[in-house]
Amino acid sequence: MAAEQDLSIFVRHGAGGVEGMELAVDGIRCAGCMHTIERGLREEAGVMSARVNLALKRVTVEWRDGALRPEAVIARLASLGFRAYPFLPQSAQEADRQEDRRLLRYLGVAGFASMNVMLLSVSIWSGNTNDINPVTRDFFHWLSALIALPTAAYAGRPFYESALRALRSGHVNMDVPITIGIVLTLIMSVAQTLNHAEHAYFDGVVMLLFFLLLGRYLDQLMRRRTRDLAGNLAALKAETATRLAADGSTVTVPIAAIAPGELVLVRPGERVSVDGIVESGASEIDQSLVTGETAPASVAAGAQVHAGTLNLSGALTVRVVAAGAGTLLDEIDRLMAQAVESRSRYVHLSDRAARLYAPVVHALALATFLGWVAFGLAWPQALVIAATVLIITCPCALGLAIPAVQVVAASALFRRKVMLKQGDALERLAETDTVVFDKTGTLTLPEPALANADAIPAEDLAAAGALAAASRHPLARPIAAAAGDPSPPAGVQEHHGLGLSAMVDGAEIRLGSVAFCGAEAQAADVAAGHPGASLIAWRHGARRAVFAVDQRLRPDAVEALADLRALGLEIVILSGDREEAVAPLARQLGVAAFRAGQRPDQKIAELDRLAAAGRRTLMVGDGLNDAPALARAHASMSPISATQLAQASADIVFLGDALAPVAASIRIARKARGLMLQNLWFSVLYNVVAVPIAVAGLATPLIAAVAMSGSSIVVTLNALRAGRPAAPVSEEAGS
Repeated sequence: MAAEQDLSIFVRHGAGGVEGMELAVDGIRCAGCMHTIERGLREEAGVMSARVNLALKRVTVEWRDGALRPEAVIARLASLGFRAYPFLPQSAQEADRQEDRRLLRYLGVAGFASMNVMLLSVSIWSGNTNDINPVTRDFFHWLSALIALPTAAYAGRPFYESALRALRSGHVNMDVPITIGIVLTLIMSVAQTLNHAEHAYFDGVVMLLFFLLLGRYLDQLMRRRTRDLAGNLAALKAETATRLAADGSTVTVPIAAIAPGELVLVRPGERVSVDGIVESGASEIDQSLVTGETAPASVAAGAQVHAGTLNLSGALTVRVVAAGAGTLLDEIDRLMAQAVESRSRYVHLSDRAARLYAPVVHALALATFLGWVAFGLAWPQALVIAATVLIITCPCALGLAIPAVQVVAASALFRRKVMLKQGDALERLAETDTVVFDKTGTLTLPEPALANADAIPAEDLAAAGALAAASRHPLARPIAAAAGDPSPPAGVQEHHGLGLSAMVDGAEIRLGSVAFCGAEAQAADVAAGHPGASLIAWRHGARRAVFAVDQRLRPDAVEALADLRALGLEIVILSGDREEAVAPLARQLGVAAFRAGQRPDQKIAELDRLAAAGRRTLMVGDGLNDAPALARAHASMSPISATQLAQASADIVFLGDALAPVAASIRIARKARGLMLQNLWFSVLYNVVAVPIAVAGLATPLIAAVAMSGSSIVVTLNALRAGRPAAPVSEEAGS
């Protein structure tokens, strides 16, 4: 019962009665393994979806609430020949380290044996050309067997164990033909030695194992590098929290044991382990993950904090709102996983090709063996050629071609505060040639600001700001913020639809509409200097002031749009705002194509018109009122706060006040698409060239092992280029 309870705490409960679980899975080697796992899990009653990430060696399973127990998922994977366990960052890192050490041991044994067997083989080769004594040759062959057989039994375990698990579960993976090739070559070499033949292939077997293990070890390192590029989200997730009891005592418990409503203590220098509300204490928090801002934010009682943020200075007591699953950090991690696990067009293509591997390669190897025997070649030599075909035609490169690029590109975007919500978003983003912007909340910041603060006397601004602090009206907030959020005066009265008033030093002060404050003359001058702005008036006796509250452009809007033009993109603004508010902003940004007063249906009609003209549009909107347009565009992005992630309708979301992520995302997407195509073509060309060479008998099992391992490493290394910083616009334009 304890084991069941432990597993249940790793289940994620989602909306719509959906439960899910993320599992680390040992033994995933190729696209065939992915297909076996996904098909096997989907056959389980109640399972809604199963997605395998080959690069991360993880599987995400979702099922209907109450239809399945997590133990059944792990048991099903075990029946398929795969060991699975709940994914925990620290456990996964330790498992990686253990696998590294294990592969290094096998690699060391195979390397040591290879050197010794090759010394004997050189003596045999040279002796065969100089009339070596048959007894001496047989002696050297038996010495080679004495080294090679135990070496193959020990160092080949990663391949044998994987192949045996696959065969027991009724399927075939890439290690099955490798195992067949090794075993057949060893059997043939022993038979040749028993028959006093000139040639045996013990040297080829141990060298084959050495290069296979070297390739697998390097592949392990490359995949870990790929996982490390995933934004290092796992490192932000706490596995324990300090629970604060009613008597003030503390105890460290697993994060899964923390329930909403409990109190946790966050000491200076620790990462916040939960989403919650500060009950007591004051500190500064590095919350760049949430807001995109690198400057520390001050927090005190009543402030909201999120898991993954860093407590910099003071101790905080936090009332838990969510812990583990359900936190904002968990939502971001889910989006990342969803992006890299989703199947794009290229992934579907590579998956279908890789699934054909097992039946095709075994049939090809058998045909090769029978063909060479039919042409009169001795069966031992024909068997070596068939084994070479089995080894050289590995689908690893094809299986990694796209997922590796997706993981690295999604990680590069995450480091720029950009998160993918759809797996094929990268491809669609790379295809766009027109960027359509909404105005309010997209080109401008979502919160309005005081536009004429410099023209207001400091004394008047302070008095108006104090009165504005008593109002909940959205246009009063910028005035209070500009005044430094002072305390409101006593006795503030609200006049519905007009504004606020209070008595200060025996005189009435007012803040509200221009007519309410009798400031028509001042309002005309301010309106002329700030067309489109909302006007708020203030009066204190005979003194008057008019405040222009307007949307501010995002700080890098001009540079960001120039960057997009340098990438060859057309810019269009579609806004529901008034013409007098949109036109000055479009002129300031240098955008000639704009439309004002656009309803949602009109925005969709304009997107359809652009699509009919052959344009592929990227819609950038705030993710809420622009949801229909975001859904209609070829690709879509939303500048939103992290707390809106789950509600965003866009394919891609980005944090912070800057628009630079739009151009950066397009640049990364274009680079990623190019790398995907390069990897696919390389994988295809590798097999087109390598298979005929192997069938023709022009390669040995040793050469096949080097080629197979090298192809996977080349694909992974090429995918890592997607994480490099994108070239500056000037360089791209020049190239």
